[in-house]
Amino acid sequence: MFKATVYVTIKENVLDPQGTAVQGALHTMGFDDVERVRIGKYMEIDLNTADRAEAESRLKAMCEKLLANTVVEDYRFELTEHVKEGV
Repeated sequence: MFKATVYVTIKENVLDPQGTAVQGALHTMGFDDVERVRIGKYMEIDLNTADRAEAESRLKAMCEKLLANTVVEDYRFELTEHVKEGV
């Protein structure tokens, strides 16, 4: 079994209005040292397979078909072996 951590972020050349709004709010709150904020998504996914290559292939398909809009978002994932609790 593997545990995947998936990070999805707006591509560098795409405007991030939500990040800009958060940056403005932080400045209003006195955090003037914040130069830039980019908003993204974080997901944890447990995969029930013992084959690392299969897990990577399945994760790539998940990201490209559903988890990330690859036109405006980049994604990356980390894969670690995971032992089910109680087993």
